[in-house]
Amino acid sequence: MDLIRIVIAILLPPLGVFLQVGLGKDFWINILLTLLGYFPGIIHAVWIIAKK
Repeated sequence: MDLIRIVIAILLPPLGVFLQVGLGKDFWINILLTLLGYFPGIIHAVWIIAKK
């Protein structure tokens, strides 16, 4: 299941974080990072999913 979430996180980082933690602070941080640059959003999303 984590592999699917990581693939989703690479395509749409906020969706990957949402599937992992819901609408918490990590989701909003990821939205901000994705808006500032796509790659920081991907890195953050993969880190959140792998941290589990």
